[in-house]
Amino acid sequence: MKAETFLPEDYSPAEDEPFMNERQTEYFRRKLLDWKQSILDESALTIEGMQDATRNIPDIADRASEETDRALELRTRDRQRKLIAKIDGALRRIEEGEYGYCEDTGEPISLKRLDARPIATLSLEAQERHERREKVHRDD
Repeated sequence: MKAETFLPEDYSPAEDEPFMNERQTEYFRRKLLDWKQSILDESALTIEGMQDATRNIPDIADRASEETDRALELRTRDRQRKLIAKIDGALRRIEEGEYGYCEDTGEPISLKRLDARPIATLSLEAQERHERREKVHRDD
């Protein structure tokens, strides 16, 4: 196990330092872990809430409304489950030294993009190309 990298509380990755140096890598690792933990905490609250809400509601409109809310909540949880898989993938890329580089071009992904979307696997240009190709095929 490697020693933990010191990271000042106000640290933010900067373009003028070596790309994906230890501090940047640690910054994104912590950001991803915090994000994952907040999703897991939210999920636990949802499960508790759904268990509490399991009751017999005599009014059919109220029951329908509650079932709609529950279905929406389950869809949200499913999206979050997929997001956790992407976060885990990003954490794996950090461990393998591949994090921050575009899957398409191998070029560094901008720090601004990674800060906004730490699970990004494509540079902005590659993502835009991908979306244009997708749109063309979707219109067929």
